[in-house]
Amino acid sequence: MNLRDNLRGLLVRLYARRVEGHLDHDQVPKHIGVIMDGNRRWAKASGSTTVHGHRAGAEKIEEFLGWCSETDVEVVTLWLLSTDNFDRPQEELGPLLGIIEDVVRTLAADGRWRVHHVGAMDLLPAGMQATLKDAEETTAHTEGIVVNVAIGYGGRQEIADAVRSMLYEARDNGVAMADLAESVDIDMIGRHLYTSDQPDPDLVIRTSGEQRLSGFMLWQTAHSEYYFCDVYWPAFRKVDFLRALRDYAARHRRFGG
Repeated sequence: MNLRDNLRGLLVRLYARRVEGHLDHDQVPKHIGVIMDGNRRWAKASGSTTVHGHRAGAEKIEEFLGWCSETDVEVVTLWLLSTDNFDRPQEELGPLLGIIEDVVRTLAADGRWRVHHVGAMDLLPAGMQATLKDAEETTAHTEGIVVNVAIGYGGRQEIADAVRSMLYEARDNGVAMADLAESVDIDMIGRHLYTSDQPDPDLVIRTSGEQRLSGFMLWQTAHSEYYFCDVYWPAFRKVDFLRALRDYAARHRRFGG
């Protein structure tokens, strides 16, 4: 690393301290959703392999959660694998599933996070299903940030699963379909989502410069604020995180009012 890089790094750290010093903790989002995009493009730009890009993205997660723990964030949802990702070539999907499974184990072993899976469990390999269940059981009583690991997740899939769960519950309770139709409301559907009993995301961060949700938490993000960052996920820095919080704090949320 040359003198220019050292100087640039120092200036970034000083700037981050300045932003952090002016951060109003009363305006920090309680639930942050993260679309961690750009692993493959980061790898290509650095002349590396796709697998290396996914590993670099995985290594960023604990660092990011550490930044969240320094604020008053209570819930973080990390989109690790979408339902659409299953269409990727097996030579990429296989290693990616292994990396994600290692992420889950690391989060569970850390001792600071309460791990909760959101997604279609039946789409995942048996080994990953067992890892997720073990992580949830191991961290069930952990005091700390709830970390939703969105694996095998799709927003439309979640809503379909919620409706299916609601119908099964009605059948098991002997509720007639006509009576169910009369009683369906927003709260009822919400209780059957993967994130039932959790606050909706206040802020959704997407890296890599893409400005779309791609199906991320379609129901829960109805009133969320969005922050799109040009940086690829493996290169996401604390100063980028603080800028997102500062931008969020400056907005006036009216929830349609």
